[in-house]
Amino acid sequence: MANEYDLIVIGAGTGGYVAAIRAAQLGLTVAVVEKQKALGGTCLLVGCIPTKALLEHAHAMKVVQHARDWGVTIGGLPADVGQTPIGINMAQVHARKDKIVGGLTRGIEYLFKKNKIDWIKGTARLTGNGGVDVFEGDARMLRARKEIVVATGSAPRSVPGVEIDRTRIITSDEAVHLKEVPTAMAIMGSGAVGVEFASIFRRFGSEVTIFELLPRLVPVEDEAISAELEKSFRKQGITCYTGARVASANVSGDGVDIEAQLADGTAQRIRADYLLVATGRGPVTAGLDVERIGLETEKGYIKVDAQYRTTVPGISAVGDVITLGTPGHPQLAHVSSAEAVVAAERIAGQATRPLNYDHVPGCTYCDPEIGSVGLTEREAQERGYDVRVGTFPFGVLGRARVAGETDGFVRIVSEKKNDEVLGVHLIGLRATELVAEATVALRLESTVEDLIRTVHAHPTMAEAVGEAAHAVHGAAIHM
Repeated sequence: MANEYDLIVIGAGTGGYVAAIRAAQLGLTVAVVEKQKALGGTCLLVGCIPTKALLEHAHAMKVVQHARDWGVTIGGLPADVGQTPIGINMAQVHARKDKIVGGLTRGIEYLFKKNKIDWIKGTARLTGNGGVDVFEGDARMLRARKEIVVATGSAPRSVPGVEIDRTRIITSDEAVHLKEVPTAMAIMGSGAVGVEFASIFRRFGSEVTIFELLPRLVPVEDEAISAELEKSFRKQGITCYTGARVASANVSGDGVDIEAQLADGTAQRIRADYLLVATGRGPVTAGLDVERIGLETEKGYIKVDAQYRTTVPGISAVGDVITLGTPGHPQLAHVSSAEAVVAAERIAGQATRPLNYDHVPGCTYCDPEIGSVGLTEREAQERGYDVRVGTFPFGVLGRARVAGETDGFVRIVSEKKNDEVLGVHLIGLRATELVAEATVALRLESTVEDLIRTVHAHPTMAEAVGEAAHAVHGAAIHM
């Protein structure tokens, strides 16, 4: 039958399209149901890629703002920001961002054609017994001979008392498309989304205020990283309120009136052009009929095992939409992709190994960047390890000074008895790239001594990883 496939994937985000491609590579016939006008999902269309494009523009503006320090001249005259106002053309910014996104989505379409994957444009509903009903598009009934993979992802969510109107009280979906630079931007939440947009709009010229309910910024990171980021943000002029709860947000005219209860019990009232709600994301399962066919869920997330099988035979799920029954499943594009490969290979009959979520790197592209993998110092202590820590500042490095980016450090958390590396936490220039070495080190169960004996090229930012390893043993060379 034309509408029968070995595998049907619902959703074409990083989890869905990777599962489809890997399964097709292994010889399965595959269809992907996706209702968006383009392939790639949240990460490519409104998340990772367009946000990082904006951050690159913010970095370019940072360089221009310090042009005089670099000896850059404009029209033959020294560039002086004090005399020559620096601005940003948001129309050009969005044109470049959209060109990047468009090129990448067309790339996925090419990969679908190359691997003979059918894109069924529409909305999917699970009907049981391997069936998928497609409507609101290319209406048809599909049937999976082997498996269905649900990869519908997540969507921004709010908190009680704050109603998102997508005009003045917005999510990241709207923030990435703002056509003007706000005079004032307030942000609820200081996870990756919150601090990245704080960096973007502050560099573009907005007055930025962050409200974080928990006691510190980027609360999933090592406490030392949080303290360093808050110090840097305050130096940049970003106002940060931690331990603060937004009690109300009311749209009036061309702005939002916000009242927050601060950690000391006082009230703080501000007015901003926009309030960006960056308080997390929730699973997208509406319309799938997951309950009707018997899929077990937890707080809306689809429960799966270590091989991403749901409680209904013949249905698997990967990415932001799932829970493995333990707290803290990371909602990251690279996690979705890795899970998708495991699921596709298992469905195709390949031998697979479960992911080790302790070895998943996290990257936050604010300024300064954050990269981390493994256990924080507190987590290691809570698991009963005898912890030994070493820290090395980037500011000592020649490469950091040449780049004019001296904030931040590398921090290594290790187990004292066996010298095993348990976690590596970085904040500063290129931290999101440098974390790759740390990820391999954890994957290979490296010791601190292994990192010490690994020769790091000079002059590089990566030297700080080797120096931090020396520091764990109390023998940093340049500190």
